[in-house]
Amino acid sequence: MLKGCEPLPRRRCRPRTPAWYVEPAPLPASLWATPSDTSIVWDEYTCKNYSCPVNRGRAKGSYDCKDCFDLGGREKDRWMRGGGGGVLAAAAADRGSLDYTIDGVLAAAPRGTVRIGLDIGGGSDTFAARMRERGVTVVTTTMNFDGPFNSFVASRGLVPMHLSVAARLPFFDGTLDIVHSMHVLSSWIPDAVLELALFDVYRVLRPGGVFWLDHFFCLGAQLDATYLPMFDRIGFEKLRWNAGRKLDRGIEMDEWYISALLRKPRR
Repeated sequence: MLKGCEPLPRRRCRPRTPAWYVEPAPLPASLWATPSDTSIVWDEYTCKNYSCPVNRGRAKGSYDCKDCFDLGGREKDRWMRGGGGGVLAAAAADRGSLDYTIDGVLAAAPRGTVRIGLDIGGGSDTFAARMRERGVTVVTTTMNFDGPFNSFVASRGLVPMHLSVAARLPFFDGTLDIVHSMHVLSSWIPDAVLELALFDVYRVLRPGGVFWLDHFFCLGAQLDATYLPMFDRIGFEKLRWNAGRKLDRGIEMDEWYISALLRKPRR
């Protein structure tokens, strides 16, 4: 998929409807409701119900999207730290921290100008749910890696887009107010593919639109030699930039995290 292989088949077919199909919950309750196990066909997955990936996320191990399907767990608090004091308080709390809040990011733009956006690699898409609560429409790219992410996102009343990071973003130039990516656009992607993806983010943002780079990770040597020059080539303005080392049991590792709020120049 990273080399551009089409993930969806092009053929005439009728995917079968799950037995005892249950309608999704209505909005706004659907944003935080786990869908019925009968909402999808589980044939292609190791798990056969939604309690399985929830329990797997709680267990120890290297499962990539821990707790993604557990809407009552840490998903409930993502991007909300410091938000109780309003957008100005949230913006102040963001300074010096890798953990930006949604309210803090929205406070960086004129009120009401962030209306439509994209979340790259959004998992079960709590980001889009939180933005919808604030009147912002966000489309999410998500792949079904080891879980039915697209079906889960759709059941929440949000818009999933089955798209790899190697694909060109299917939006016209200069149309989006915000693009967000957490962990996905990072050093695990080949450099040439990553740079093309970043230039594509720049292309689809309108002048003055913002790119929220959320916990980009890389090794310390890569940061100075590869990624800082790459970000400079893209041409974003830096509204906010925070970097910090990964901590493992209190010990600093050579892996670095970057959170940044980058704006496409108006001219």
